Amino acid sequence: MTSPADDASTPAENSAEPIDDLQPDLLEDAPQGGPEADEPEVVTFADEEARERALRAGLEEFELDEDDRALLEGGFGDVEAAPGESPLPVLAVVGRPNVGKSTLVNRILGRREAVVEDTPGVTRDRVSYPAEWAGRRFTLVDTGGWEVDVAGIESKVAEQAEVAIELADAVVFVVDATVGATSTDERVVELLRRSGKPVVLCANKVDGPSGEADAAYLWALGLGEPHPVSALHGRGTGDLLDAAMAVLPSESQHGELRPEGPRRVALVGRPNVGKSSLLNKIAGAERVVVDELAGTTRDPVDELVEIKGVPYWFVDTAGIRRRVHQTRGADFYASLRTQAAIEKAEVAVVLVDASQPLTEQDTRVISQVVDAGRALVIAYNKWDLMDEDRRPYLEREIEKDLVQVQWAPRVNVSARTGWHTERLVPALERSLASWDTRIPTGRLNAFLGELVAAHPHPLRGGKQPRILFATQASTRPPRFVIFATGFLEAGYRRFIERRLRETFGFEGSPIEISVRVREKRRR
Repeated sequence: MTSPADDASTPAENSAEPIDDLQPDLLEDAPQGGPEADEPEVVTFADEEARERALRAGLEEFELDEDDRALLEGGFGDVEAAPGESPLPVLAVVGRPNVGKSTLVNRILGRREAVVEDTPGVTRDRVSYPAEWAGRRFTLVDTGGWEVDVAGIESKVAEQAEVAIELADAVVFVVDATVGATSTDERVVELLRRSGKPVVLCANKVDGPSGEADAAYLWALGLGEPHPVSALHGRGTGDLLDAAMAVLPSESQHGELRPEGPRRVALVGRPNVGKSSLLNKIAGAERVVVDELAGTTRDPVDELVEIKGVPYWFVDTAGIRRRVHQTRGADFYASLRTQAAIEKAEVAVVLVDASQPLTEQDTRVISQVVDAGRALVIAYNKWDLMDEDRRPYLEREIEKDLVQVQWAPRVNVSARTGWHTERLVPALERSLASWDTRIPTGRLNAFLGELVAAHPHPLRGGKQPRILFATQASTRPPRFVIFATGFLEAGYRRFIERRLRETFGFEGSPIEISVRVREKRRR
């Protein structure tokens, strides 16, 4: 813990604000050449190291706590990316709508992960979750309800369920025991038989002994023993999983395997801006359900995509609505999962509809990404629909709207046609490189020494705080800690951040700057 005198972190979204109430010369850059300009001093690596040693030694004259010393000794490491998962067998949960598939998935996972609501058709995409039972790890896939002879979005949901069966190593077929086998269930059985995959029959909604008689009727489906289960209460799920583990192979033969260390990219934005269309275009396949209906996606959907030989995990998320507390049911839980997807990602691509003015929702989405400390790329979708005469005016509007995140790379794309989507990759690479950047301590202090000499902090109450030492505490995102003799005003911290970006880049990455005020030791 830092002492109460520590200053709070400076959010990067304020980086473009002017330096208010500071000396006028701070608003201008130092002279850039010319006959009267001084020749720039050449600073070598040895000079930087000597400066660091001198400043670090001088810091010993001040009161330092345990956290300070841990930081100075390199105790604050980087936040490493999670290692890639080993290939795992895939168990898919399928069935017609509203038989309790997502409830069963949550029961197996032991937490409320899949979106559940007491209406049919809540789940639409196939969604994968890491799971474990009896010491065995596997990938559990939740699917949308499979229906016969449907049109529109329901037909696309059914297609995703069929793909899930194709990519699975084993299948849990869920039937509502209180209703019995329907004609749709019989069609699903035909589909499962053609797939040749091992199938475990789950007779769901059996809440007591009286319901086991209903489950027995499901022997007629010809899939072997029906396992009576209450996904809502957990009754019988252990026996069901034991049966599933008996037929699930130890290694996946059909599932998509995750290689070591691909970067995670979250596609976020308000509803209906084209996130799922963009993912399908990048993946080169209809991976997620796309429909004119706003809010089609509800669960975050992972897709491994290889672009120019480099693998990325793209996560399609539910649209973030105006306020979380204004949403209900499935949309409420979807918004929470979208926030969790941002937290798990390394970089976020925020999609904005170029055909409409920037909304409060768009601004909130960008703020969520920055507040989470994730690298950022902003993609203006539907740019190909913009009139040529309109584009110059739109560019100026965008510069004004995004003044707080001028450091974020921007790409104009069309998710529908794929126009300029290839430009996303260089933008992602730049943002991730900045997110990972570490500045050597000697170079950082040399930079600050020159900056403060040219533009000292203004006097306040007859006192002028002095910067003693600075170090980069971590990357992902870059976080800097400055030791000073007094409080550094917010405007001056923004000025330091702006100059950090000008000198070292950091395009596409938020920067956090915190100040620790320390006093001299008492003799």
